[in-house]
Amino acid sequence: MVEFDPEALQAAAESARQKSAMGSNATDQLAPASALILENDRPASESTSDLRTSYMGLSLRNPLVASAGPLSQSLDGIKALASGGVGAIVMYSLFEEQIRHEAAREAQLLDQASESFAEALSYFPTEPSNESGLTHSYLRLIEQAAPVIDLPLIASLNGSTKGDWSNTARQMADAGAAGIELNIYYLPGDLATTGRDVDERYTDIVADVKSKVSVPVAVKLSPYFSSFGEMAGRLDAAGADALVLFNRFLQPDIDLDQLKVVSGFELSNPDEAKLPRSWISALYGRVHASLAATTGVETTQDVVKYLLAGADVVMTTSALVRNGASYAGQLVDGVTSWLNRRQLTLGQARGMLAVPADANAADYARSGYVSGLERAKKVYSR
Repeated sequence: MVEFDPEALQAAAESARQKSAMGSNATDQLAPASALILENDRPASESTSDLRTSYMGLSLRNPLVASAGPLSQSLDGIKALASGGVGAIVMYSLFEEQIRHEAAREAQLLDQASESFAEALSYFPTEPSNESGLTHSYLRLIEQAAPVIDLPLIASLNGSTKGDWSNTARQMADAGAAGIELNIYYLPGDLATTGRDVDERYTDIVADVKSKVSVPVAVKLSPYFSSFGEMAGRLDAAGADALVLFNRFLQPDIDLDQLKVVSGFELSNPDEAKLPRSWISALYGRVHASLAATTGVETTQDVVKYLLAGADVVMTTSALVRNGASYAGQLVDGVTSWLNRRQLTLGQARGMLAVPADANAADYARSGYVSGLERAKKVYSR
C-alpha cells in the first residue's frame, strides 16, 4: 500500500485550495513518501530519457552546467569537468579591476618608452606585451580548451561599471568562447544612488557588451532590486540571452579575536536554492531569455526541483568542489532515473511546478506566504 506523508497531504490540499480561490486549475504534484528518494536506482544503460537541451541558443547534451569557479582555472580542470558529464562549462571570472590594472600598466610602460632619447642606442623601446598578464592567460586558456572539449565553453566577465574593459568580451569570443556570462556585482555604497540609477547601470553594461559580440550573453545578477521582476524584464529587453539567478552576496564578518572586518567565502548549501527557485518559477514563460539556476545545488533532488520550477539549465560549483568533477555524472544519471520513473520527458518536467501562466504572480506568492505561516502555526503550536 502506498503511504503519503500526512503533513505533505495537508500542505498540498491547502495549496490547492489557495490556487482554486485564485481561479487557477493547476494541481500540486504529490509523490508517495517512498518515491521522494531520488537516487539513481537504474543502470545508465537502461536510461531512455533524452536530456539534450538548449541554453541561450547553445545546444547542450544535458542541463547540468559547471558554473564559474576554481575547477575551470586550468586546461586539465576543464577537461575533467567535460569528462565528468556536464552539459557546458562556465570558466572562472576575469574581473574588471584586473583588466583595468593591466591596461593602466601598459599605458605607463608606453609613456616611459615615449620619453626615451635617440642617443640611447642600447635601449630599444618596444610596445609592452601582456603575455604574462591575466587577460592573456585567460584568452590563451580559451584557445586551448575550446577545441578539445565537445561542449560549449562559456567565458565569464565580472564587472560593475560601463567602460573599455568590456572590450575583452570580444577578445573572449574571438578566442573561441561559445558565450559570455556577464556577472554584474554592484553594491551602491553611495547612499544618494537611486534605485533607477542602479537599474540603468545594469542595462547599460548589458547593452554595451551585446554590441561588441555576436555570441550569446548571459547576465548573472543578484536578487536585491526593489522590483526584481521588472529588472528581469528590462534586461530581457536589453538583449540578455539568459538570466542566471543568483550570484552570491559575499557578506563580510567580524573577527572578535582580531577586532577587524574579514571577508570570506563559503560553499553554498541547498537552503540557498529557495530564493532563486521562487524567482525562476515566477519568470518561467514570462521572459524570452533562458533561465539558469545557480546556488544551493548538491544532490539530484536539488537539480530536479530547479527543473520543475522552470530552469533551462542548473549550474553548480560547490557540489563539484566537494565531490569532484566526476560527480556531475551521478547528478545527470539521477535526473535521468527520476524522469524514467515518472515517465516524463525533460520538456514535460521543466516548469511543471512553475507559477501557472493564468495566475497573478503577486497573488500567487502572497497565497503561498500566508499558507506557509498558517501551517507553521498549526505545526509548532503543539
